[in-house]
Amino acid sequence: MSVVIYLDNAATTPLLPQVRTAMSPFLDEHYGNPSSVHSLGREARRAVEMGRERVARLLGSSPEQVVFTSGGTEANGSALVAAWLAGRKAGRTEVVTTAVEHHAVLEPSEMLQSFGAKVTYVLPQPDGRVNTQDVLAAVTDKTAVVSVMYVNNELGTVNDVAAIAAAIHELDPNVIVHSDMVQAAPVLRLHLEDTQVDLAAISAHKLHGPKGVGALYVRKGVPWQPVLRGGNQERRRRAGTENLAGIVGFGEAADQLGAGFEAHLRHLNELRAVFREGLASIPEAVVNSPDDASPAIVNVRFAGIPSERLLMRLDLAGVAASAGSACTAGSLEPSHVLMACGQSLSAVKCAVRFSFSSQTSTEEIRRAMQILSHEVERLRQTNRIS
Repeated sequence: MSVVIYLDNAATTPLLPQVRTAMSPFLDEHYGNPSSVHSLGREARRAVEMGRERVARLLGSSPEQVVFTSGGTEANGSALVAAWLAGRKAGRTEVVTTAVEHHAVLEPSEMLQSFGAKVTYVLPQPDGRVNTQDVLAAVTDKTAVVSVMYVNNELGTVNDVAAIAAAIHELDPNVIVHSDMVQAAPVLRLHLEDTQVDLAAISAHKLHGPKGVGALYVRKGVPWQPVLRGGNQERRRRAGTENLAGIVGFGEAADQLGAGFEAHLRHLNELRAVFREGLASIPEAVVNSPDDASPAIVNVRFAGIPSERLLMRLDLAGVAASAGSACTAGSLEPSHVLMACGQSLSAVKCAVRFSFSSQTSTEEIRRAMQILSHEVERLRQTNRIS
């Protein structure tokens, strides 16, 4: 297999060697079910609870507030549905979210709409940021849950979720506030117990952990109705045998990230600076991401060059990037995020997302920029000839 410069870390990150090592015994000799009472089961239970403690440290929460899930999609979906079910008992049937959420929030919202919920979608500013006052204006005495993502997965735009949650609870303390923090956990220090966020979702494979495991933070005392039922796991908050090896890997990845967080951020900022410096030499390259976006994500468009053509050329040249969320790969629909930000359809079709991680090197970025500049120029030459 040829060497690939991997710049699609917002889709998934490579597994850390330390994570693989930590998981390995739980794929082999430590195979007990964490719910079993014999020694193998108790050993597995200890591993699950250790993983919970490690993920809680990353979230800035207590371990009992962490519910393991199959990933960010389940965590987001169960948060919304469970919060709405709890609110419905009190006559609250409305949902407020934003037009730039990941589909893991948008599609559960659509499902709730089919169940009778009224869903309000708050529009963002041109840079993808959501105005607190616009969110507050959408809240009524029938609102059950408000969902605003912390870091946008396509633009990297950062919303002040803590301020939004505080403002909502000042207006109405009975509204449940949820946030998709899947893209935030790798780049922002989370101190959830110091905020008024009630529910928050993260995913292991966005921070060099395994795929197939995530976590939902549930603030103590928040009214919440479990969606997956059929067992006593996760304190009856999420039925189903826990992903033992995945949880162990998740915990190791969380500890690795937390231990080197400041150096990790410095590295990401350096990578972004080198990348944007290279972009400056490419004519008609327009950065869609705001300057204060996540350092791990840069969304850019190259005027007149459709993203699918450029991505194909980059892939053949050994650079992996994307046109947006991996969860909508293959869709012919333009980015709902950029459309909601008011960009034209022609501009949206030219947008490409590049995303970095601690395993990306500055040398890889410099080489990728040479390839990107060359492929953009080749495509422009082809357009001129045709």
